[in-house]
Amino acid sequence: MSQATDVLRHEHDAILLALKILNKISDEVSAGKTTADNVAIFLDWLREFSDTCHHGKEEGLLFPAMIEAGQPAEGGSIAEMLSDHEEGRTLIATMAAATTLAMKPVEFSKAATAYIAHMREHIDKENNVVFPLADQVIDPKILDGLVAAFDRHEEEVMGHGRHEQLHDMLDELKVKYLDS
Repeated sequence: MSQATDVLRHEHDAILLALKILNKISDEVSAGKTTADNVAIFLDWLREFSDTCHHGKEEGLLFPAMIEAGQPAEGGSIAEMLSDHEEGRTLIATMAAATTLAMKPVEFSKAATAYIAHMREHIDKENNVVFPLADQVIDPKILDGLVAAFDRHEEEVMGHGRHEQLHDMLDELKVKYLDS
């Protein structure tokens, strides 16, 4: 396991925790015990951390390195992961739509349940297929360079210190939804 894929696996751990929180939020939405504002804060976290930060690193850095190392861009695991990312974005948008104007608990919970299952399966594929493949096919020097590129992505795309703020936010959400 390279340091580059280890960074991405660590982010997967954060996303898996977020999925547990989402499950609790979905239960609260169904019971009428949370507000659209609370849901919006969480969905913003998902968009920023899971998509902009994590998927941004994969789509902009890891996957191109794998393609450069000879992996097919079409018809293989990279194309499947890109399709998964799009499906995740669609499910987040569906959850968000179910909270606008008036909370629609059934629609929200259906999309949340689908997103949780989708992301767990997606993370499993990346951790057990894509990342080991990346470690195998990408030159170790390029893998080492990806770690610095990930840091630049966080700094330039996310903003200085934002990655850490998002981890802190996740810790606060964990206390609010799972530790109570």
